[in-house]
Amino acid sequence: MKLCFVGSSGHYHYVVTPLRLYHNLNINVVGIAPGSNGENIDKLRKEIEDLGYKPKIYEDYKKMFDETNPDIAIINCFFGDLAKVSIEALNRKIHVFTEKPVATNFEDLDLLKEAYLKSQCSFTAMFGIRYKPWFLTAYNYLKKGVVGEIRLLNAQKSYKLGQREPFYKQRKTYGGTIPWVGSHGIDWIRWVTGVNFISVYAAHSKKYNNNYGDLETSALCQFELENEIFASLSIDYYRPNNAPTHDDDRLRVVGTKGIIEIMHNKVYLIDNEVPGIRELPLEEEKSIFLDFLSEIEKKGKCMVTAEDSFEVTRICLKALQSADEEKIIFL
Repeated sequence: MKLCFVGSSGHYHYVVTPLRLYHNLNINVVGIAPGSNGENIDKLRKEIEDLGYKPKIYEDYKKMFDETNPDIAIINCFFGDLAKVSIEALNRKIHVFTEKPVATNFEDLDLLKEAYLKSQCSFTAMFGIRYKPWFLTAYNYLKKGVVGEIRLLNAQKSYKLGQREPFYKQRKTYGGTIPWVGSHGIDWIRWVTGVNFISVYAAHSKKYNNNYGDLETSALCQFELENEIFASLSIDYYRPNNAPTHDDDRLRVVGTKGIIEIMHNKVYLIDNEVPGIRELPLEEEKSIFLDFLSEIEKKGKCMVTAEDSFEVTRICLKALQSADEEKIIFL
């Protein structure tokens, strides 16, 4: 299969890592192009060439699509451009593996969904954290019903701000912290509960953002889900530089029979069966890109579906609207 990259501003390592580790993949990287004005693709180009591929470098991704006729497009340009690039790919019957959020406004999201439905191609957003051992472990235990009926969830995304590219400074190119960072937490909540969201009340702040313009450095979302399930999501860019990891992802799931917590890349269970707090044995890590390839090859359905990708984005945009307008938004 022929593969091309559009942009290098997102999590392209989800693709590069499997290409480095698995030499039996039936893939040839045929092209690389920026997807946004001013985007630098030099680092990605070097990484791909170091793997032994010889992609043609383009300035125009549309020309690249037309000349290389790829089977798969890896799209991770500036976030405000993700939807239009994905639409161009889908209109050419190219499978799309894209950074998230898949769109940064409702109009683009509707156009993207329309292009997807017409294309009959595979489409997946980079919600790769689902495939981490601690999240797979928690999910599998929850599906066994170890906590009973889920009643309450608390999710956390905490990042180091560090040095970021200039496009993070503008809402038009960045899209907002709730869609960019918070989308993971919203995805976890949908994934483990399997129910619809009813409403959201959110707030966000740009204070103390180290002169990063429109970038919100803190946000809080409160969701009501079906069956009177409640969920909260906290988001921040205040993780200290001395912290041992770039991110601190957490999820607490409260049920009628117990509580599961993901914290510090471990999973803990408290229930009425065994006294005390148990640390659960972790599943092996999996690859979202290899899962996506399996779907293209008709070997199974990717765990992150196109429908997941669109619905999480819709909820993100509703939460962003709530924070901007300072009111409850019904979904």
